[in-house]
Amino acid sequence: MAWELLEILGNVFNLLDLLPNGSSSADLNYGDRKIKKKKSKYFTEKVSFAFLAVSSVLLFFVFKDPLPAEHYTQTLGVASLIGIAISGVLFFLLYIMELYYFKSLFKLLFFSGSVILFFISLTLCVYFKSGLFI
Repeated sequence: MAWELLEILGNVFNLLDLLPNGSSSADLNYGDRKIKKKKSKYFTEKVSFAFLAVSSVLLFFVFKDPLPAEHYTQTLGVASLIGIAISGVLFFLLYIMELYYFKSLFKLLFFSGSVILFFISLTLCVYFKSGLFI
């Protein structure tokens, strides 16, 4: 009985070996014409400026009225830590997807700083404007 089972598995594997390996695009000569998406020369800078613009609007809405006098420094510190933690998770996900690489240190610092500022301002906006925490 066991030998028959192994013989059946062997026949199944032989049939699988007959099937073409990999993608069928190699058989159809699609490999010759690779489609590349052309990324803009200043894509990173545009995304960073967008994050900075949105975060400046959010910070304007947060700081246009005076902050509550009770423990506002502690609140700003905790919101900053939450924003940095969310940014760290985003950077880790971008690194896993192999999208977190930069050609210069300036681009890395500019993008990272703008994302961190965006998440800090988003956290502050949610905290102060939602009214759930005050």
